[in-house]
Amino acid sequence: MTELSGSHFLVVGATGVLGAELSRRLAARGARLTLSGRSAAKLQALAGELGSAVEGTVTADLGKAGSPMEIAAAVYGKELNGLVFAAGVVAFGPAVAVEDDTLDELMLVNLLGYMRLMREVGPQLVRDSVVVQVSAVVAESPTAGMAAYSATKAGLSAYGRALTFELRRQGVRVIDVRPPHTETGLAARPIAGDAPRLPQGKDPGAVADRIVQAIVDGEKDLPSSSFN
Repeated sequence: MTELSGSHFLVVGATGVLGAELSRRLAARGARLTLSGRSAAKLQALAGELGSAVEGTVTADLGKAGSPMEIAAAVYGKELNGLVFAAGVVAFGPAVAVEDDTLDELMLVNLLGYMRLMREVGPQLVRDSVVVQVSAVVAESPTAGMAAYSATKAGLSAYGRALTFELRRQGVRVIDVRPPHTETGLAARPIAGDAPRLPQGKDPGAVADRIVQAIVDGEKDLPSSSFN
């Protein structure tokens, strides 16, 4: 069992629907939070809602190469009991037609930003801490019309599997989360292309509940089948 009360979590992507739900649940269990997101207005609104649970905020866009350093600076010198990476963007369209700018942003936000962030904050994770990386079902089942997005999520999962072995001696647990399509509104805000017709997605609150349960119960992997 992992005790959340009094722990310190860095939540990246806190202004997204799922990131905000996770932040609320962690705060409700007594965790202290440093929140990061792209929207300053949404970040301040969430911080105001969560009150004294929030130790600090940092507005950062992972589509910009220097953002991981800005996020890391917000927690520099502080012990971390957890990192939640819930940032992400999506794009649709044929693999042979994806433009360079789209590829670059997908890679920066969904994968490279996280890798750079882990390089900076990984040493601050104390024994018995946890890293939660939110991937997606497409990491398990790459999808036509979403090849580039699928590749970034598959890369995220692969990176997490390797991190599991590397951080084991440090006493850090990595949870790779691959939820089915969830009603976060992300599909309605693609950085390129148009979303295909999608089935009704999972409730973000229910997905967040399942993730927090995994944190507390010591789980190490949350495949899409865990959310049925």
